[in-house]
Amino acid sequence: MAHTDAVEAGRQTRSLRSAVVVNPVKVDDLDALRHTVEDTLATAGWPAPLWYETTIDDPGRGQTAQAVAAGVDVVFACGGDGTVRACVSALVGTEVALAVLPQGTGNLLAANLGLSTDLAAGLAVAVERGRRLLDVGEVDGQHFAVMAGMGFDAQMLAATSETTKRRIGWPAYVVGAARHLRDRPMRVSIRLDDQPPLTRRARSVLVANVGRLQGGVTLLTEATPDDGYFDIAVLSPRTLRHWLALGWGVLRRRDRVPRMEEFRARRVEITSNRAQPRELDGDLIEPGTTLQAQIHRRALWLCVPRPEQAPDLTDDAEAAAERGERLVERSHTGEREE
Repeated sequence: MAHTDAVEAGRQTRSLRSAVVVNPVKVDDLDALRHTVEDTLATAGWPAPLWYETTIDDPGRGQTAQAVAAGVDVVFACGGDGTVRACVSALVGTEVALAVLPQGTGNLLAANLGLSTDLAAGLAVAVERGRRLLDVGEVDGQHFAVMAGMGFDAQMLAATSETTKRRIGWPAYVVGAARHLRDRPMRVSIRLDDQPPLTRRARSVLVANVGRLQGGVTLLTEATPDDGYFDIAVLSPRTLRHWLALGWGVLRRRDRVPRMEEFRARRVEITSNRAQPRELDGDLIEPGTTLQAQIHRRALWLCVPRPEQAPDLTDDAEAAAERGERLVERSHTGEREE
């Protein structure tokens, strides 16, 4: 803890070095983005960042590792869910902080920070130096900061086209979801830590570190990002009426949501009777019959709107967006912070 405090004190007293790991496919005008980021950071007194572009073969993990080796303090993940997750995997266990500059239409970590696709807010959150140590989940050597899922949630992602997402944003997932509402459930065995396994007929099992879905909907109200536990949701609707009841229960924020069970654990092993689509932080991974997740306590430094220990990471996000817009405006006029 003393080392962590010393690192944090150092961050508050000197200009920070940074790198931008960007997915060029997600950016309409890379030159304009570069100018905005560099001018805004210069206005805040930061040196020019290093720039790394992702590739099909390496969506960001290797580039982030290069940035860490170069001695940066902050890595800006600029892209969609896959870019952010690759950066997370490379930053786990380091003292380098992750900042999110969302460019994809379905960025799940950005949604849990309340940043949407607001570039100015993402920059403001980083330069204001609010930091928080988050838990990180691991599945098959891959890491996630928000949630892992097996079943319907991954089916929804697979059924949603990139074209529709670019055209209408996150509501495109509703279109994808509608295609699979009547699919048959999976038979799953769920082992929580060292307890005897549970058996369920479920449509989806979600293993969450934080509880907000796309569109800002909170599914798991008790999920806390640094308590050392996953919050697990088992969804078991079978009919359209069940889905409506579940959705209404989530929106109404009832203590008990119909057709949804909640559990807590440090380790989770889900085994299905047949191969299922799987996802980590909104990014599809290989289908499989199992999903084994373990948690790493306080393993990732994340730039957040406010560093206090509130369960909701979106605290102060709207105000951060306003401060970010003012910072970007000052960068256009050449005004620098004292």
